[in-house]
Formats: sequence, structure tokens, C-alpha cells
Amino acid sequence: MRIDVDAFKVLQVLVEEGSFAKAAERLHKAQSAVSYQVKKLEQHLGVNLFCRDQYRAELTPEGKVILAEGQRLLQYLANIEHLASRFSEGWEPKLEIIIDGALPMKPIMRALKRLSEQQIPTKVQLNMEFLGGVQDRFERDSADLMLVKDYRTGPSYRPQALPPITSVLVVSAEHPLAQEKRLSLFELQQHVELTIEDSSPDKHYRDELQFGGDKVFYLSGFIMKKNALLMGLGFGWMPDFLIEKELSSGELVEVDFSGGNRYSFTPQLVSTMERPLGRAGRLFTELVMEECRSETNLV
Repeated sequence: MRIDVDAFKVLQVLVEEGSFAKAAERLHKAQSAVSYQVKKLEQHLGVNLFCRDQYRAELTPEGKVILAEGQRLLQYLANIEHLASRFSEGWEPKLEIIIDGALPMKPIMRALKRLSEQQIPTKVQLNMEFLGGVQDRFERDSADLMLVKDYRTGPSYRPQALPPITSVLVVSAEHPLAQEKRLSLFELQQHVELTIEDSSPDKHYRDELQFGGDKVFYLSGFIMKKNALLMGLGFGWMPDFLIEKELSSGELVEVDFSGGNRYSFTPQLVSTMERPLGRAGRLFTELVMEECRSETNLV
């Protein structure tokens, strides 16, 4: 015999009204029907839920515990009904987004905040990768979106350009390279280069901007790379939005490399026609594009 979930609603009304007669009136049921529903639940559970010798309908200690659990169950069911209602409106159960660690997170976080404020039922999963690891995970996880610095295109990919980002070749003000002028490639290669490690499992991606020297330290993220630069461990490329303060204060300086110490790239927000975006994916795309444009206009 299964528990009648509606019986917990009857219990709750009984406690609130204090009598079977008033509860029956509020529930638009006969008093005998209310009494039968409670008795049937008691028989099923094998415990007395109400004190029958009291004037008011009062719960026994066991009844109080069971009602508390029943209220929790009713809330769970209400949540399920709410989710089902939202899913029927076109919201997908899950949205997975892969982000390149070289991209600015502020506009992405603001877009996610605006998304969460709409109280949509979609579970959003955000993962960060580097270099070839972004597309590798996008394909391996069958993710919905990737925000990527560079990728191998294909006929089913749908890219949207994000605002350009500038990377700067920098070094600590205390490093020997900080004082040198018009450095050649050979001169740079005599020093430790700091770069980001490809997070794909087979490390198949090689950053074309590496200088090709033997002294290369591979780091797992830009925070670690920035700290290594500030320590004077070596030189390397950094997105300008991550080092504005350090460049302004003089802690980091641009390397005077004869081949140039700045380059710009246009990141892309990419989906695939093989996995069409649902309602949450389309909304996030709109929001992140708006936030990126807003960020650009503030600069």
C-alpha cells in the first residue's frame, strides 16, 4: 500500500484549524472523509497521529515528526511540479559552458548573475580550460558553448566574435630583460619563458607565440603565471586586463622585443548545430554578448 500524499495536506490543515469539522469545511470535504483519510494513514504507518482525548485536534509526538517529514515531502513535490512547468516552457535541464582561461571573466560572471536572477530551472556548469583543452573538452563532454581564444573550425560550428583582447609581453621590473632595448629573438631565448600549459590530455596544441627557447616553464593558469612574472622568474605574454594595475605601478614592464611586444586576438563564442542551444543557452549567449559590449564601451 502506498502512502496517500494528500493525507499530509489534510494533517497540515487539521493542525492549522484545530478540529476535524473546520478542516473538512476548509478542504470542501465531508468530515467523515477527512477522518477516514487520517485513520487510513495511521493504519498504514502503524502509529497514532492525533490525541483523540483532546478537544482540539492535536498531534501526538510521533505525529509531529511525521507531519514535519510530510511537509518536506510536499515541498519536494511542489519543487518538482515547478521544475516540470519551467521545463515545459522550453528550458533545458543542463547548460555546459567551457571557457578559455585567457578570457576576461567579469562579463561572463555578470551574464551568469543576470541568468540566475531569472530563476530558471536549468543547471549551469562552467568549466575552465587552456589552449587546446577548451575545444577538446567541448567535444569530449558534448558541451553546449565554448568561449575560446582559438579553435579548429568545422562545418557545424557557429562562432560569434567577442571583443578583441590584447596580450602584452612583460617581465618584472627587477628582471635583467627590463633594462634591455631592441632585444633580438636569440637574446630572449637565453632567458626563461613562462607560458600556459595546454590542458588537453594529449598536449597536442602548441602556442604559436612561444619563442622556441630551451628554457620554458609551463604553468597551469594565468594567476600562477602572473605571480611567477612578479617574482622575476621569467618573461611571458599576459592579457592586458589581468595586469593593468601592475603595469601602471611599474611592477611589470613591457619587454622591448624587436619583433613586437603586443598582439591582439578576437575570441569567439562557439556553439554547434549538432547540439542546438535551448532557451537557457540562447539567453546566456545574448547576455554575455551584451556584457562584453558594455565592458568594451567602458574602456
